[in-house]
Amino acid sequence: MKLDFHTHGKLAKKLPFSTRYTDWLFDEAREAGLDGLCLTEHFNTLQFDELYGYLLDNCRREGDTLLLENGLRIFPGMETDIAEGGHILSLGPAEVILELNRRLEPHKTAGNFLPFEQLMDLFDQYDVLVGGAHPYRQGGHIPELPQDQLARLDFLDLNGKDVAQDRKRCEKLTYGLAERIEKPVISGSDTHQAVQYGCIYTEFREEIFTLKRLGEQISSGAYRIVVSDHAQFQVKTACLLKRALKQIHALGGDYVDILLGGQKQEEIPVRVGA
Repeated sequence: MKLDFHTHGKLAKKLPFSTRYTDWLFDEAREAGLDGLCLTEHFNTLQFDELYGYLLDNCRREGDTLLLENGLRIFPGMETDIAEGGHILSLGPAEVILELNRRLEPHKTAGNFLPFEQLMDLFDQYDVLVGGAHPYRQGGHIPELPQDQLARLDFLDLNGKDVAQDRKRCEKLTYGLAERIEKPVISGSDTHQAVQYGCIYTEFREEIFTLKRLGEQISSGAYRIVVSDHAQFQVKTACLLKRALKQIHALGGDYVDILLGGQKQEEIPVRVGA
């Protein structure tokens, strides 16, 4: 099972949610050879609950995952900012992720982000897996947190964007921190659009559809991390495409219509996540 642990379902946090764009993303993820992904959408993205409401309406439940018609398996999740600087990934059942997101409502703006310890206290109340995202990304301070607090994480994220920029440095620092806190390392592309899928992924020997089994396989090291030979090109191209599409939106254009070549497909009405 080829799984991407760090992905997004929207082009950018402040852009409206588009069912057409999200459908395109998931189709492209499957075309890129992925069997599943962790949808770690930013906790303060616009229409977070509507994104999950759409998935709940259009996916089949299997264990803790949401299964699309194209066979792509989605582990619901979220990426949360912390006051110290940095991002924390959480994975869990869709209803748990939605409830956590609602409880984090007062802490979704800079200056109001929860400190790491308080965020972990919140996560401890739920059945979730929690990881440190791109721990050495500029502006983040995860490695500087107290050792006893870092020990509360379940994994660290070897991030596709950082690997593409400087693989040797990223691997050295991330695995070094993992050894220090005795936690496993998994991988995720951190993509907001499709070109980046497959630049890095985590491959398990079996298909997984429960959070418990996923945690067991991570803890036992029953997987391998694969980095594409073209990761640098994929990430660079993805960043250029993202900037271009955002600029089209800023100028009043329909970036989804342009991206999909004017395909006549209407947006699907969505409900707010339950």
